[in-house]
Amino acid sequence: MNRFLAHSGTRYPIVQAPMGWIARSQLASAVCEAGGLGIIETSSGETENCKAEILRMRELTSAPFGVNLPILFLKDDAMLRFICESGVRFVTTSAGSPAKFLAPLKAAGIVVYHAVPTVDAARKCVEAGIDGLVVEGAEGGGFKNPEEVSTLVLLQGIRRICNVPLVAAGGICDGKGMAAAFALGAEAVQMGTRFVSAAESPVHQNYKQAILDARETGTYVLNKKASPCIRALKTARTAAMHETGLMPPDTFARILDLYFGGDMEAAVGLAGQTAGLIDTIKTARQIIDETVAEFFAITERLGRMATTHSFDA
Repeated sequence: MNRFLAHSGTRYPIVQAPMGWIARSQLASAVCEAGGLGIIETSSGETENCKAEILRMRELTSAPFGVNLPILFLKDDAMLRFICESGVRFVTTSAGSPAKFLAPLKAAGIVVYHAVPTVDAARKCVEAGIDGLVVEGAEGGGFKNPEEVSTLVLLQGIRRICNVPLVAAGGICDGKGMAAAFALGAEAVQMGTRFVSAAESPVHQNYKQAILDARETGTYVLNKKASPCIRALKTARTAAMHETGLMPPDTFARILDLYFGGDMEAAVGLAGQTAGLIDTIKTARQIIDETVAEFFAITERLGRMATTHSFDA
C-alpha cells in the first residue's frame, strides 16, 4: 500500500510544491484535477489572500488538496487556526520545527508532512510524531540548506533512520526522476520548477521562458553564509550576488515584478536544476500523465530484470 496516497486521497503520488505567490488556486486546482496534490502556499504572508485562495479551491475542484505552513514566515497563528477550521485534510510544514503545530493540526484530523534538508532534522520530526516527510535535496529551487546534500543521498540517509512515508523533492521533473526516487524509498515526489513552467502557472511568460532556456548549470546557490540561502536562475543580478557572496536586503522587494511583470532582473527567479531538463511548456495534466506513464514504463522494465535476474531484460 502506498501510504502517501492513503494520507492524501489523491490518484497519483505527485505533489506540486508550495511556491510563494505562484502556488495558488489557478495552478493547484489544475494539478488536483489531473490527479496530483495541489498545494496552496502561505509563505507570501498575504494571509487574507491565501485564505481566499483556499476557499476558492472548493469551487474549482472536488479533489483533495493541501496547504503549506512555513513556520518561520507566519506572523501569528491566524493561518493555523483557519486551516484547522477549514476542512483541509493535508498540510505540509516547513522552515522551522513543526513540534508546536502538530497538536492543533492533528486534533483537527489533519495529516502533517514536514520538509527536511538533513537526516538530523528528519530524526527530530519523526520523534515529534510527524506523519511523513518531504525530503528536500539541494537540486531544488527556492530556499535551501547551505550545506548541500543531493536528493539521491538524502533519501537514502533518511530512509535508513525511519520508516515514515517520504516525498522526494529536488531534481525531479518527470517519470525518470520519479522512478529513481521510488527506488530509494520514496512513496511520492514533489515538483516545483516543472509546475512553475506549466501552462496553468500564473507567472509571466518571461519567467517560464527563462526556465526553458536554462541549462543544468543554469542556477546559482546564493547567500550560503547567511540566511536565507536560495537557488535561483542565473541572471546579471544573481551573477553579481554570486560573485560577492552577499544577497542585498532588497533582493525580494520587487519579486512580483519578476513573477508577474516579467522583469527577470527585478529580483531573483527561484528555480531548481531541473530547469536544464525542461524545454516545453505543458499543461498540468500533460505533465502528470506523462510522468506517470514514463514511471510505469521504467518500473515495468526493472520488474522484468528482477523476474529474470537479467540485466538484458
